[in-house]
Amino acid sequence: MDFQITEYKRSTVLYANGRIDSYTAPELEEAMNQLIEKGQYNIIFDMRDVTFVSSAGWWALIRVQKEVKKMNRGELILVHMDERIQESMDLVGITPYFTVYDTLIDAVGNV
Repeated sequence: MDFQITEYKRSTVLYANGRIDSYTAPELEEAMNQLIEKGQYNIIFDMRDVTFVSSAGWWALIRVQKEVKKMNRGELILVHMDERIQESMDLVGITPYFTVYDTLIDAVGNV
């Protein structure tokens, strides 16, 4: 899984593509944890080319969300989510844990 990171004044955008499953979820979580270690707590996950998220992927994102929200430091925001992935998120019941935006501009502008 390839990652692209773009830093803005109040947030950092992490872009990934492909499937987030038990094989790639630890890699994604580690990339986000490296951002947290650098003091970047407002992370926007650009999911425009993510095609699938397994339960392992959702758990990785939940753990990152918990870490950035400690002491109200920041938030993990999801953007450009495919409709099928949104439906799986709703099915799992974790929609309330995340802020989701349709466009990157909205996400970056509302951090």
